[in-house]
Formats: sequence, structure tokens, C-alpha cells
Amino acid sequence: MSKRDFYEVLGVSRDADEKSRTLNNAFIILDEAQNTTREQMKMFLTRLGFGSTAVITGDATQIDLPRGQPSGLVHATQVLDGVDGVSFTWFGKKDVVRHPLVQRVVNAYEEHDAIMANSEERR
Repeated sequence: MSKRDFYEVLGVSRDADEKSRTLNNAFIILDEAQNTTREQMKMFLTRLGFGSTAVITGDATQIDLPRGQPSGLVHATQVLDGVDGVSFTWFGKKDVVRHPLVQRVVNAYEEHDAIMANSEERR
């Protein structure tokens, strides 16, 4: 496959390019969706056309939006739960394959967050 053919098959775009576009007969991946705003997520989802499939990935525990800015991914899971044609797959710690040290670091942060949440509830 030539480089030109590759770029004709693979489309990479910014959200500003998508406002008036419908994606027909496409397989679309939205990665790191926890960092989309509600408006960006709605815009993405409303671009889906006939014969298209979207896979949206994200980790709601790693949102990097400004404080107070709701995540489009979290919002979409609330709004679209139970909508025909939409499904969610949730992964747990055991589903993520990482170096053992990384897993211990993740566990330590989760334990710390739980302790902090409990101490705030007692106040």
C-alpha cells in the first residue's frame, strides 16, 4: 500500500473538521474520550452515518478536563444507557494487562483515594 493510499483509507481529523460531516460506511475510533466535553461527544455521535460503527474508549478515572468541566464520556454513558443500538463494555483492574509495578501503583492510588473519600465523609 502506498503512502497516498494509506492516507486515503485512514482518516485522521480534528473536531473542527467534523461539524458538517457525516461518516457513512466507516469504522470510527474515538480514543481518550474521557477528555471530551459534552458538546464534543454529542457532535461526534451525531456524525455517525449509515453503515458506520463507532468504538469509544476512555477511562473515567483519568479525566484531564478543567475542574468543573463534565466529561462527555461520563455524560454519554448516563444519557445513552438503554438506548437501542448502543452498548457499553466496562473493564476492571483484572482486564488491564500492565507491568506488575504499574498495577501496584494503580492499586496504591485507588486505596489512597478511598481513604481520602472516607475521611471527607466523616467531616
